[in-house]
Formats: sequence, C-alpha cells, structure tokens
Amino acid sequence: MSEVRAAGPFSGWERAIAARYLRTKKKDGGVALISIISFVGITLAVAVLIIVMSVMNGFRTELMGRILGFNGHVYVAGPLLNDVTRDATIAKIRAVPGVAQVTPMVEAQGLALGPNGAATGSIVRGTAPGDLRRITLISNNIKQGSMFGFGQGEFGGNRVLLGDRLAATLGVQVGDPVTLISPTGETTPFGSSPRRKTYTVGGIFSVGMSEFDQVYVYMPLQQAQLFFGRDQSVDVIEIMLNNPDRIDQLKPAIVAAAGPNALVTDWRSKNQSFFNALEVERNTMRLILLLIVAIAAANIISGLVMLVKNKGRDIAILRTMGAGRGAILRIFFMSGAAVGVLGTLAGLAVGVAFCAFIAQIQGLVELISGVSVFNADVYFLAHIPAKLDWNEVGLITFWSLAMSFLATLPPAWRASRLDPVEALRYE
Repeated sequence: MSEVRAAGPFSGWERAIAARYLRTKKKDGGVALISIISFVGITLAVAVLIIVMSVMNGFRTELMGRILGFNGHVYVAGPLLNDVTRDATIAKIRAVPGVAQVTPMVEAQGLALGPNGAATGSIVRGTAPGDLRRITLISNNIKQGSMFGFGQGEFGGNRVLLGDRLAATLGVQVGDPVTLISPTGETTPFGSSPRRKTYTVGGIFSVGMSEFDQVYVYMPLQQAQLFFGRDQSVDVIEIMLNNPDRIDQLKPAIVAAAGPNALVTDWRSKNQSFFNALEVERNTMRLILLLIVAIAAANIISGLVMLVKNKGRDIAILRTMGAGRGAILRIFFMSGAAVGVLGTLAGLAVGVAFCAFIAQIQGLVELISGVSVFNADVYFLAHIPAKLDWNEVGLITFWSLAMSFLATLPPAWRASRLDPVEALRYE
C-alpha cells in the first residue's frame, strides 16, 4: 500500500478553498462588495502613482533636455573674454576630451519693437553662424524661414532669428522688420542715448519651452558686438559637453585649459534652485502617493474580517477534519492577497497604458472640453511629458504587493486562532 503524505503548504486544496471564498455569493454580498472596492482602490492608487511619477520624471527630463540643449553646460568668464589670447585659449578648451562645442557669445537685454508698435523685453544672443548651426535645439527647430543669409554681409549682416512666441507677440513673420533697442548706447552731453537699429526676421524657431521662445533673439556675433558696444570682446564663453552628467570629471581639465584667471561655472550652479525644487516636489509626491496605496490596501482588512466572521462554521469544520492553523492562515491569506495582486496588476496595466498614450489622451480631453489642460505659458512645455522609469514602476509594484500582503495577515491570523468548539456552539 502506498504511503499517504500530507499536503504541503499552499497545496491545491488550500488554493481551491481560497478561490471559492473569493466567489460572489448572495449571503456574502457585503464581503464581495468590500473586495470589489478594495480591488478598485488599489487599481486606481497604483495607476495614479505610476502616472504622476512618470509625468514628473518626464517633466524633469524634458526641462533638463531643453535647458541644457539651449544653454551651455559650462561657462567661462573673467579677463579671458577681453584677452588677445582668447582664440588660442578657446582652441585649448575645444581640445579637451568630452567637450562638444565652445561658443564665444554676447548676451544682453534689449527692447524689441514690431512694425505695428508692439513692444516687449528680449534677450539678444550674438553667436557666430557656425556655432549657432551646432546648437541643434535651435537649428533643427526653425519652423519658418531658415538660417540662409545669417551672418552674411558687413558686420554679419542684419538678419536675426526670433522665438515663435516672441514673433507672435510682436506680430512679425519671416522677412518683416523688427527694431531692437539697446539700453547701453552712446554717451552724449545730455546723458546716455539708447542705441536703436532695425533688423530683418530671417527665421523663427520653436524649442517647445515658452521661457525661451518668448524672449530670445539670435544675431551674428559681430553685429551683436557692434550693436551693444562690445568692440572685440564677448560676455561669456559657453561650453557644451557630450555628456553633461560628467561635469565633475571634465571640469578640472576645462579649468586648466582656461587658465588661472578664468572664472568657470557649470549648469548645476546656474539652475541649482530650480532642479532642487523639482527633486523635493518629486520625493514629496512619491511619499504621499505611496501612503495612498497603503490606505487602499488596508481596505482588504475589512473584507477579510467579514469573511472570517461569515466562514466561522467552515473554519471549524476544516479544523475538525484535520486542517492545521497554518492551513487556515494560508487559505485566508491567499483570499486577501489575491485582491491585492489583481488590483496591482490592473493598476500597473492602466498606468503604463495611460503614460504610453498620454499625448492622445490630452488631445481628446482638450477636444471635448475646449480648454487647454496644459498651458505652455504656465508649465513651460507645449505638451504633457511622461517618462516611465521601470525601476520606479518596480518599486511601486513591490510596495503595493507588500502592503496588500501585510493587510491580509491580521484577519488571516485571527481565522487561524479561531476555536472550533466556540465556532460551532451556536450553529
């Protein structure tokens, strides 16, 4: 006769009973309703956490990409800007491994006037045509016109590039005149006289960030030196790196190439407060939403407590038939954990799908409501960004499952400690 062995933990009969307790019955309607509420709550909490964190990751990535693509990664200032050896020093900086581009630049504020009398403040950047072409965030995003003729003519000519929002504010198109006024003009016996000159709009660019598209004007370096009275000097030497995250490794070599009198700063110090604020907001939001997931998982306790109360007779019968306390604990643990697992997987699917189609969802909502849900003037970007960080998605999934499993333990432990005699006494 073959030996009969006891069933091991999480055996087929335990899983069958746990699955049976999850099925809806008329007399257990309250339990079923609470289980459905728990499932929906966990699904929504996990989905919202994934969506919010992905949007914040995308927002940070998009901002960093545009800020670091529009501005330099390292800045060199000091006596070097006016020194006769500036070109030789720039060549040394270009030779540093990891340096992608070195751009001598004039940058100054001015007032821009359109032909219809519209006026707004602007920031004028003077760069050489070749350097501007290598700033791909500008040269690859010229929506109207082109760089043809930029930098050609006496002192670089009179063609300039404008951001699309600035052009819209001034009411100008490609080929229209735009007047720039410099606050630093010639000195007369009656005081300082602002310098004023009319240029031709050669192209209109859009980098997708209103902070830049609203105020920036690009003109040839020689023309900017003449217009702002810089003679042969520049305001800053802007350096682009192949990888801005390697700033700590590359900065010492750049400092050595720039010389002892140069003042070298990097993008972290220039934008430190902004990125620190984003990181603090991101961490705070993650903590709050993780707590919401824990609260949603806690609803499982209510459903299991009611299930244990309704199944007291079943528990007593199972105990008298030889089921141990561990088997009872595992049965009710699987019943509650199944709600958490299914809710987590559903939330994972909803969150990932929402992030994948967020642009289409944004367009549909704006079409139905007729309202812009992501105003570029407020949020700097023209669309809602979303970037899935799979490490973070894994953390969210693990947290939701852990909270669901923890929530099932107290009522499952109570079920395993139920006395069969007391359970059957009043049946």
